[in-house]
Amino acid sequence: MVDPRDERTGSAPPDRGWSLATALIHHPYRPPAGFDAPQPGVFKASTVFFPSVAAMRARHWSDRRGYTYGLHGTPTSFTLQERLATLEGGSHCTLAPSGLAAIALVDLSLLAAGDEVLLPQNAYGPGLALARDELARYGIGHRLYDPLRPESLSESWGPRVRLVWVEAAGSVTMEFPDLVALVERSHRSGALVALDNTWGSGLAFRPFDLVPGRSAGQELGVDLSVHALTKYPSGGGDVLMGSVVTRDAVLHRRIEQTHMRLGLGVGANDVEAVLRALPSLELRYDAQDAAARTLARWCARRSDVFAQVLHPALEGSPGHAHWRVSCCTAQRPGGRAAGLFSVIFDARYSQAQVDAFCDALRCFRLGYSWGGPVSLVMPYDIQSLRAPWPAHLARGSLVRFSVGLEAVEDLQRDLEQGLRALERHADSGQG
Repeated sequence: MVDPRDERTGSAPPDRGWSLATALIHHPYRPPAGFDAPQPGVFKASTVFFPSVAAMRARHWSDRRGYTYGLHGTPTSFTLQERLATLEGGSHCTLAPSGLAAIALVDLSLLAAGDEVLLPQNAYGPGLALARDELARYGIGHRLYDPLRPESLSESWGPRVRLVWVEAAGSVTMEFPDLVALVERSHRSGALVALDNTWGSGLAFRPFDLVPGRSAGQELGVDLSVHALTKYPSGGGDVLMGSVVTRDAVLHRRIEQTHMRLGLGVGANDVEAVLRALPSLELRYDAQDAAARTLARWCARRSDVFAQVLHPALEGSPGHAHWRVSCCTAQRPGGRAAGLFSVIFDARYSQAQVDAFCDALRCFRLGYSWGGPVSLVMPYDIQSLRAPWPAHLARGSLVRFSVGLEAVEDLQRDLEQGLRALERHADSGQG
């Protein structure tokens, strides 16, 4: 008798009694095992098949040794989660649809009515708005502290503070805080610490090992690290995604439970894009860091135009000494500092003139976000972000640059022609 199984694949042919539509849906062919390639496979699923009722009942959505439903993970998302945990030095990772969604996930997992959260005065604007406008509706309060003065934590403290957010460097104004002091004070007062680590990207410093060499159980580091994968891990300016990494299994369980109940998911193609970009993360980060330092130093020499240049690796920038402690090591004495910097124009320039400078740029495109291949520029109103005006910031209009992967010589020429446009705008009497 001839074996009806296909000699090439070993699979049985479709049932001859089935219609074509049914045969295509329930086709028995399975590709042979053992395929391997540089990029992991992309698995897209809402429904996940179980081999039996017993297997279905034995699986739990939170157990990553098996699969239950696409929202709770596929081989593709599990792979990214493990690699991100390794990147940041953590043990557990949860994915979210954006960096802001990851911030909200932490807040909603760890805070309840009557609790308070502390945020730095230079906090990421949407994260602050989330606390001010949304968390408040659930009876969760917030207070602000000065990230450059760790003692201001004590001044802002209240008996219901459960969570402290830290940012390094601060959003837009780029201050680098004393991370060790902030974490020590927060933990001593019984609060958890969550870090927005998008700027550091797991490369500039180790968020869970702020004081290297401490023995197990005595590590000094943050409790949770939140990362906008939209930025450097994606690298293409075409993905929205965030992550929450921790070493604490109990905290991870709380994050995962809220994640499940909110139904937060990420698309498999977006996961694929981040996985594809991760191998070049370090190369891109270092290249953009080096270019940003070159341009920031060039701007610092133009004191006739810029009242202040804000870049953590630049001597005199707010928090520079703290950056050196956290980001400079014996192996890398020059440290790492991402591809961002801000400038404050001399107060004699009007906002209209500064806007004309931004409009004149050609390599630097006007757009939010950062970490992609295209350099970006964005003017900000400090007065609307920080009130009262911080004493460590010069008076004037602020512009933030995100340096991409263009040749630094072209970017410098672009800044030069932008300044010429600013002067022409001033000479014409406009603004």
